[in-house]
Amino acid sequence: MPGDSLPAMTVLVTGGAGYIGSHTARRLAADRRSVVVLDSMEYGHRQALPDIPLVEGQINDGDLVTKVCAEHDVTQAIHFAAYKSVGESMERPHRYWENNVAGTVEVVEALLEAGVRDVVFSSSCSVNGTPSVLPVSEDAPIHPESVYAETKAMIERVLHWYGVTSGLRSVSLRYFNAAGADLTGNFGEVWTRSLNLVPLVMKATLGRRPPLELFGNDYDTPDGTCIRDYIHVDDLADAHVKALDYLSAGGETTVLNVGTGAGTSVYEVIHAAERITGQRVPYEVVARRPGDPVASYADPRRSQVVLGWRAERSLDEIIESAWRWHSTHPDGYTT
Repeated sequence: MPGDSLPAMTVLVTGGAGYIGSHTARRLAADRRSVVVLDSMEYGHRQALPDIPLVEGQINDGDLVTKVCAEHDVTQAIHFAAYKSVGESMERPHRYWENNVAGTVEVVEALLEAGVRDVVFSSSCSVNGTPSVLPVSEDAPIHPESVYAETKAMIERVLHWYGVTSGLRSVSLRYFNAAGADLTGNFGEVWTRSLNLVPLVMKATLGRRPPLELFGNDYDTPDGTCIRDYIHVDDLADAHVKALDYLSAGGETTVLNVGTGAGTSVYEVIHAAERITGQRVPYEVVARRPGDPVASYADPRRSQVVLGWRAERSLDEIIESAWRWHSTHPDGYTT
């Protein structure tokens, strides 16, 4: 009727108290979108979500997910909640099958029960394994080389089949190497469990760990070190927002790479850190690590066409923001 207000529209962010999830939740809130976060808080941090509603609970609690959706008028969801350690996934695979795969099934069932049919999924370029062709496109062969990567590939297929059987529409975003921190320096990656290069470089530079281990410098690359695609976490958050908008506009289920399209070597990261921080990064060259691809970087053109998205922030901006965060919060959110 005239004068009636439109119903509230809320985005549920599972795992939204973690590194990428919290950056995305804050971006949604900054855009004045209603957000509610569901997180087990096993690895999450309440301080990363100022003024954003947080429900503590497990993604496999279907009744809780349905209740949260009803109470907050949820219309779309972004699904981050997953274990992500490659090494641990090979040692404790059951955790990854139960949480990442079975947990996603429970979440989707609960979302469908609540009438939510738009989902953006946090996937990974690791589903492609060691790429045979560079840059890596979405059409590259699926060849996981760890249990973690296999769970991401399986979830992409699970979402596809829920689309066929239940009308779910999803965007699976295959991340390359997320890095950096909020530009304010107040929010970033807690390095307690992180094995990612940029926080390890920061940690070594600040003397909070022994010298960085550089796994081989005799690869067939310009400087002998492995090459990866580093993307600023704020650019990733932007990709999630644009994926939600794509689904809101009636977009069909798809899989998209989110990367810069440019490769950066380990030495290039180290040299950028030394230039920006004004300090030496202590490191030592050790033996190659089995299974490390020589190079991996994205072909992001499909994301540019489908979402109108491209990575905007440079390697220097990644390093500057990471240094601002880690140098002022050496113990993370407990500082």
